[in-house]
Amino acid sequence: MSYPVNATELHTAEDSDLLAACRKGDTRAFEQLVLRYQRSLFNVAFRISGNEADAAEIVQETFLAVWRKIKEFRGEAKLSTWLTSIAVNQARTRWQQNRQKQGREKSLDETAEENSGAPLQIASKQPSALEQLERLALRELLERCIRALDQGFREVLVLRDMRELPYDEVGQVLGLREGTVKSRLFRAREAVRDCVTKGMA
Repeated sequence: MSYPVNATELHTAEDSDLLAACRKGDTRAFEQLVLRYQRSLFNVAFRISGNEADAAEIVQETFLAVWRKIKEFRGEAKLSTWLTSIAVNQARTRWQQNRQKQGREKSLDETAEENSGAPLQIASKQPSALEQLERLALRELLERCIRALDQGFREVLVLRDMRELPYDEVGQVLGLREGTVKSRLFRAREAVRDCVTKGMA
């Protein structure tokens, strides 16, 4: 017999079952956990790193860390929050490694151009070619402005405005108080807005 359940409750119940199995060393259960969350974690990693190859490695390192730490997770936060916090930490580590490799000889513009990633595509076929080019140029400008943010501001902007996590969950992921999250988000939005305005001038 089946009973109607809330989708969130179902997801939480499934997560609990997967966690219980993973803690017992069930690799098939862990594969299911990976399949469930790899896309959302890749999106976070890509938005923070700005590079698809780095994002893929960040996600791989994240799940390796999750497998090692799965028995330590006590459920104080949602599973998705815990996974995202690990992914953000891995992204920070990768960012620091990249900075060390690049040194200080490259300008921010060179770095943004180098990490521009795959060209963005517009799904709609209705706009004219010129409109598509204008939208593409604006989108690329926005991406460059986001990548130009300091790491801490970029993380808050990605998690809140792009992943649409609640303020308290962003705080849990980043280890920040809600007031700090809001303050950083405000400054990040202002910086991106100014950058886009100057880029369009």
